[in-house]
Parts: sequence; structure tokens; C-alpha cells
Amino acid sequence: MDRRRSWNERAHLRDAAGFTPPVPRQVSSPALAEAIRWCWLPAWDLPPGVVSDQRSLPYPCCLLVISSDYDRLIGPTTGLSVKRLEGRGWACGVVLTPGLGQPLLAADVSTITDSYVDLAHLRTIDAAGLIAAVHDRMEPDPTNPDAIDAAVDAVESALARMVPLDGHGRLVNRIVDCVETDRTISRVDQLARRFDLSERHLQRLCARRIGLSPKWLIQRRRLHELAEALRSPIPPDLATVAAELGYADQAHLTRDFRSVTGLTPTAFLREPRSGEP
Repeated sequence: MDRRRSWNERAHLRDAAGFTPPVPRQVSSPALAEAIRWCWLPAWDLPPGVVSDQRSLPYPCCLLVISSDYDRLIGPTTGLSVKRLEGRGWACGVVLTPGLGQPLLAADVSTITDSYVDLAHLRTIDAAGLIAAVHDRMEPDPTNPDAIDAAVDAVESALARMVPLDGHGRLVNRIVDCVETDRTISRVDQLARRFDLSERHLQRLCARRIGLSPKWLIQRRRLHELAEALRSPIPPDLATVAAELGYADQAHLTRDFRSVTGLTPTAFLREPRSGEP
């Protein structure tokens, strides 16, 4: 199965100069689809003194990251995620499904929202074996396609014991998928009715299993779509985009985007779309 992909990820904003290193991405094998959304495996080699702050609008899920610098299970991030790149390095990042975070952590995901745990502390998988396997494959040449395939195979082998997910895990996967794909969902009460849940039950389920609120899920989908629109070759009309995304007006869209990224949509449009540091 050839799983390699490369695409412009709507959540990835690049750095302020428009630079990003090559980021090979792979989808999971079908047997792991309810546990792994995708894997991304960047490698970088920047000149001395050059720093690149890679920015992204995270998805509502945990990340398993094994890298040249650290090995962690990273909780969901409520704001902008920034990873500073300098020198030479690599990472094997695994975007988990929303439903996998709690069973993998063996605790409510809210306990690591905007935080992380060292991967070696997990007891639900053979974390030490996984870390060793990925480092063994990636360190010689993290750009080698065979090394990338082997690293992803090691991840899938380690996480295979976590599937199938329980009923609540599959439910939160469906909830997040609904928010991300159905633009008619613009309020929490609509989402609760869609899944025949009370708003209180939905809030508790999301806090425990996702570590975020249903309102956050809806806001972040809007910002992902806005970031995608802002990368269009033809600058979008922001008032039109605001209406399409369900905002009351352009001012509300601008406020949301600036509160998370620190930039207005107009300022983001002025940044370079590509280039080298």
C-alpha cells in the first residue's frame, strides 16, 4: 500500500516568511483508520543562525511525536501551535483520532490540554520499543522514503493494540467529523441534537475524551476554512467568507482569527506564501 501524500494542509500556516520544510504525510492503513488520522514526517537542515517558527491551527486531538529533540504525547492546543526549527532535525508526528487520546493516555484528555506527557511514561503501549524503533529508522536519513515507511509501520504496530475503540471513542470521532465536514453546524445546540445528546452531556463527553469544548470545535473548523481561503491565489472577499462561515459579520471573523493567530486576516494575507529562510 502506497500511503505517501503531500498536500497543503489547511491547518498549517507556515512561518512569517512563508517557509516550511518538506513534510511527507501518510494516511493510516485501513485497519488503523479509527485510531490514526495521518502521520507527518518533516526533516529540516537550516543554515547557522536561521530560525523558522512553524505555525499551525491544531486539530481537536492528541499528537504522538517522536523526534530528534523529544518523544511526547502532546495534548490538544487551544491556541496557535508554534514549533521552532533550527539547525538539523526531524520528527515523526502522528495525528491521532479524537477518540484515541483518552484510552492511550489512560486519563481524561483535559489533563493534558495545552500540555504533554513524555511518551516513555505511557503504560498502554510499548512506548520504549516504539521510540527505539522510530529513532533507529529515522536517524540515519530522515528523508529516505523507505525509512519513512518503516517508521510509520512501527507506529502502526505499536498502536494496533488500541483498536477497536470503545463506543464513546467512536462517538467522539463521529462528532468531530460532523463538525469538520458539515458547515451547517454553527451552534452547540445543533450539534447536540444531531447526536441526540443533551448539551450538558455533549460538553462532558468532549471535555473528557477530546479535552476541548464543542464551541471550540466549531470555531476551529471555521478558522481552518478561513486559513484555506486566505491561501487562495485570488484574495477572498472577507465579508463574503464571513457570511459563508456563519459569522454575523466580518468583524467577528477578524476577532476570532486574531485571538488565535495574533494576526488579522488582512495581515496574514500580506505575508509571503512561499520562500526560503
